[in-house]
Amino acid sequence: MDLLNTLVDKGLRRELPTREEALAVLATSDDDLLDVVAAAGKVRRHWFGRRVKLNYLVNLKSGLCPEDCSYCSQRLGSTTGILKYTWLKPDQASQAAAAGLAGGAKRVCLVASGRGPTDRDVDRVSETIRTIKDQNEGVEVCACLGLLSDGQAERLRDAGADAYNHNLNTSEGTYGDITTTHTYADRVDTVQKAHGAGLSACSGLIAGMGESDEDLVDVVYSLRELDPDSVPVNFLIPVEGTPLAKEWNLTPQRCLRILAMVRFVCPDVEVRIAGGREVHLRTMQPLALNLANSIFLGDYLTTEGQAGKADLEMIADAGFEVEGTDQVTLPEHRTETAGGGCGSHEAAGCGSHGSAGCGSHESAGCGSHEGGGVCGTPAAAAAPAGEPRTDLVAVRRRGAGTDLAPNA
Repeated sequence: MDLLNTLVDKGLRRELPTREEALAVLATSDDDLLDVVAAAGKVRRHWFGRRVKLNYLVNLKSGLCPEDCSYCSQRLGSTTGILKYTWLKPDQASQAAAAGLAGGAKRVCLVASGRGPTDRDVDRVSETIRTIKDQNEGVEVCACLGLLSDGQAERLRDAGADAYNHNLNTSEGTYGDITTTHTYADRVDTVQKAHGAGLSACSGLIAGMGESDEDLVDVVYSLRELDPDSVPVNFLIPVEGTPLAKEWNLTPQRCLRILAMVRFVCPDVEVRIAGGREVHLRTMQPLALNLANSIFLGDYLTTEGQAGKADLEMIADAGFEVEGTDQVTLPEHRTETAGGGCGSHEAAGCGSHGSAGCGSHESAGCGSHEGGGVCGTPAAAAAPAGEPRTDLVAVRRRGAGTDLAPNA
């Protein structure tokens, strides 16, 4: 297919595809899907080999959020029945992080619900960052605390934070339909603050909220301009008790096309499969490793994820390897120059608020437990195409903020 050959060539040169080419990827047929995956896989392997970076979420403060993000189970007025607790102490957070690190995670993502941190909150998180760094050699720490005020990104950097996450989530044109308590411009400003402070910026999207192909391309092109080092791709989990509870719009094939489009537009950044991969990719998850070079290990912020052991087996069985702490994630040209882009020239880029944690849509995820099928149930029969798979969604009742061991 001429389109795919063109996109591979552009990806190897870090050249921006046209919008028409990006839209054409999303419009490919199921018959062409494996060709699309193979083409995007060439770009992924060129820049990242067969390495898979593992990330681990620690929810420092759960629920109690005054914002009204429609996708979020921690939102104002949510009736989801999630865990609610205030700030974990530094030692508690470090203990939670240790579970993920023991499973092979390289980065710990510290997330807190809310509009944004107070200066006291930044002090609290800074102490937590220092504790985790002191107790775990070589660990990367990413903070996701919401909208930042002037000077807060610099304070987090000085405490040892390596990165800051704040997702754009959807296109500027549709943002007001998803959230009314803050603006798209607010999110852009926070990503720019993180970048300006010398933190590695992490910003991504949520697919499946009823957006069009044009909206998806819009947000990915906006991300490229913002130039984050990592782009988390979340797939909406329509959790009961949120306004988007009935939005079951994704198929495994659709998710693979979205990941391929993101890889072509942002060829040399860390593309992370974040919330929702277990629910929407399901048995196609191994194929997605050919497109993304990063995933979350274990549970998410408010929902359960696939068992960590199953993730490690999946990576090995698919012929990939876990990226070690002694390996550099990004290609050399991006690490040589601060703020280096994922684009075709110096100015090109690829580039959340606490309720979309460290790149993971927090209502995402679900998981299989050792003794049974998905979410601990006996192996569930496949639902007809297009039917909601509510059997794949389970609220997190273990790990941070509980007395039960995490699913790492």
